[in-house]
Amino acid sequence: MAKKDKKTLPPSGAGLVRYFEEETRGPKLSPEQVVVMTIILAVFCIALHFTL
Repeated sequence: MAKKDKKTLPPSGAGLVRYFEEETRGPKLSPEQVVVMTIILAVFCIALHFTL
């Protein structure tokens, strides 16, 4: 049987892949977490630059 809860888009996609249907493995990070980790890494690199 076909799944009735699957969302479909109008046929105007011109063959583009719809990635929101694919579930990927790995950690789920919010954009805020990515920004904070980037800032922490930058500060760490600057601190290493001045200590060495």
